[in-house]
Amino acid sequence: MFDQLSGRLEKMMKFLRGEGKVTEKNMTEALKMMRLALLEADVNYKVVKEFEARIREKALGEEVLRSLTPAQQVLKIVRDELTGILGGQQKALIFAGSPPSIFMLVGLQGSGKTTTCGKLARWVAGIGKNPLLVSFDLKRLAAQAQLKTIAASLGVSFYEMTPDEMASPRDALKELMIFARNRAFDPLIVDTAGRLHVDEDLMEELRLVKDILKPVETIYVGDAMTGQDAVRSAQAFEEKIGLTSVILTKLDGDARGGAALSIVSVTGKPIKFVGVGEKPDKFDVFHPDRMASRILGMGDILTLIEKAEEEADTDEAQELARKIRKQEFTLEDFRKQLVQLKKMGSVSGILGHLPQVGPLKNLAKAEVDDSKIAHFVAIINSMTSRERENPKLLNGSRRLRIAKGSGRPVHEVNQLVKQFQDMQKMMKKPQLQKMLGGLK
Repeated sequence: MFDQLSGRLEKMMKFLRGEGKVTEKNMTEALKMMRLALLEADVNYKVVKEFEARIREKALGEEVLRSLTPAQQVLKIVRDELTGILGGQQKALIFAGSPPSIFMLVGLQGSGKTTTCGKLARWVAGIGKNPLLVSFDLKRLAAQAQLKTIAASLGVSFYEMTPDEMASPRDALKELMIFARNRAFDPLIVDTAGRLHVDEDLMEELRLVKDILKPVETIYVGDAMTGQDAVRSAQAFEEKIGLTSVILTKLDGDARGGAALSIVSVTGKPIKFVGVGEKPDKFDVFHPDRMASRILGMGDILTLIEKAEEEADTDEAQELARKIRKQEFTLEDFRKQLVQLKKMGSVSGILGHLPQVGPLKNLAKAEVDDSKIAHFVAIINSMTSRERENPKLLNGSRRLRIAKGSGRPVHEVNQLVKQFQDMQKMMKKPQLQKMLGGLK
C-alpha cells in the first residue's frame, strides 16, 4: 500500500544525502518533496501541515546542523514523527477486570466489519481466551447468517438471536450476558449494523446497543482503501457514539495509505490491528514504529521474525541447523522449508518486510511468483524417497518421469535441481558454518 509513498520519501532522503549538510534552503526543498508525497498518498492536509512544521523545527536544530551525518539525523526525525502520527507506542486491547469483556465493532457497510469480527475472535482465541461471537443488527436479521458461517469455519462459538428476542434488545442482551457468564465466555465480540454512509438512524441504533452493552472496547473498522472517506467516517463515529480504538482493513491493497497516516491524528484513537488479506490469519497487531520504518524503506524485520516464530517448530529448526552444519541437507528438507515458507504468507509480502535500502534492497524489491513454491513442492512430491536423499540419481529419464507426475515441464525440474545445488554450495561456506556452529 505504501510503495509509492516509500519511493518518494526515499528520493527525498537521497537528495539530502547528496547535499552534504542540511541548510534551511535544501531542507525547504526536501520538505516540499515530502509534503507532495504525503498529499499524493491522500494524507489529511492538516496532518501534513503539522507534520511538516515539527520536522522543520527539529531538522534545523543545532544537533542536526552540527552532525557529521545530517541526512541520517533527518531520517531519524522523520521516522520518529511518522511513528507519532501512527500512534506512538503499540496499544493493547483492553480487557475488563470482571469478565466477560465486550468488544463492540462499528463501521460502514463494506468495510469488512463482519469478517474482522471473525479474525479478532481467532486472534483472542490464540492468546488463550474463549470468545463468543454475536450479531446485533436490529434491522437486518439476515446479518446473523454471515457471522454464523464465519464462526463455524473458525470453530468459534456463536450466539444466535431470534427475531422476537431482537424486538426487545434490552431483554435479549441481558439473556446474552447470563449465557456468557455461565459458560465462561470472554470476550463477547459484537457485530453491529452497517450502512453505506453515516446517518442518524444508524447512530441512534448504535447508541442504544452501546448503552445496553457498555463495551470495554468500541472499535471502528475502517476500509483503508477508501482513504480520507474512512477518516471522515471514523471522525463521525467518534463524535456520535465514542470510540476507543481502530482496526484498518485491506491494508494489503493498492490504495495510497492516507487513512493509516491520518486516522489516529484526526480521531485521537489508536490503531490496534490491521487486516492484510482476506484469510482469517491475515490479521496483525499494529506497531506504529515498525510501520514507520517500512514506509521509510527501512524494513520490518521484527514482524518477519514473529511470523516465522508463529509457524516454526523449534525441534525441526534445530534438526535443520544440524543437517546444514553436517552438510546433510536434502531435497526432502528443502520441501519442508518451502511448505513452512508458504505458511507465512506470500513471498512478495515476506520480502516486503525487508529493508529497501542497503544490501537487501534488490531482494526486498524482487517480484516473486508465489505459484513457483507450489510447483517446486509438487515436483519434489513426485520424486521417490531415494531421489530426494540423493539428487545425483536424477538422470534424464527420471526427470521426465517426475515432470509428468507433477504436471510441470522438464525445464522446471531442472531449475529446481539447479537451485538446490546452488543452496548446497552456499551452505558449505565458512561464514554460514560458523554461524551455525553454536547450535547443537
